[in-house]
Amino acid sequence: MRRQGRGRIIFTTSIAGVLGLGKAHGYTASKSGLIGLTRSLASELGEYGITCNGILPGYFETDLTASYLQSADYVARLNSRVPLRRWGSPRDLAGVAVFLASDAASYVTGQQIVVDGGYTISL
Repeated sequence: MRRQGRGRIIFTTSIAGVLGLGKAHGYTASKSGLIGLTRSLASELGEYGITCNGILPGYFETDLTASYLQSADYVARLNSRVPLRRWGSPRDLAGVAVFLASDAASYVTGQQIVVDGGYTISL
């Protein structure tokens, strides 16, 4: 990337990196660490035309969350806290990733883009 004078680094972190997630301390710490790494690399690599950003998913329907999705009560409780009233699907991340990888984001670096259906914006 340095040789060509441009590049994109995109980390997938998590809203747990900014909110915390009880009983998942290692997960929360690692996601917080990726957020810090994103900022540090953005600061270091910007002069070479390399951007570094993070995507912070909220609750998504994946293999990792399959057991949670089996509980109708859990799904209903979570959906009641998400303004869009649903879990995300992997396709909901695609547009953000394409944007960050494109020239349209050439002046965006060190940022965290939250993709969580609004989970983190309301109490």
